[in-house]
Amino acid sequence: MATSPEFVSHLEDLFAPFGAVEIKRMFGGVGVFHGGVMVGLVSDDVLFLKVDEETRARFEAKGMEPFTYTMKGKPMEMSYFQAPPDAMEDPAEFEPWARTAYEAALRTDARKPPKQRKAKKT
Repeated sequence: MATSPEFVSHLEDLFAPFGAVEIKRMFGGVGVFHGGVMVGLVSDDVLFLKVDEETRARFEAKGMEPFTYTMKGKPMEMSYFQAPPDAMEDPAEFEPWARTAYEAALRTDARKPPKQRKAKKT
């Protein structure tokens, strides 16, 4: 699940029109955070964006796949889908996808009990 420094730099450029992100190494991959919530994860230089029940179909309609990993021999699917390749080349095209991921992350965070919420108040 390696992530190259060049890809991290590319992500910073892609997210720039949307706003500042914090990119942190975690669990052998990379987490992408905005406003205190995780909006994406990176595995092997592939970006996966946060989805929820309201946004999942948008990613599926573009043919994108969910992030999966193997746990105890079974595939486990997370609520992150691969970012569309065409959006990965243009910050202006990427911005709506970043916003969609952020809004999904906020909705997910809002459903948690108050003590478990992570979003920063803005």
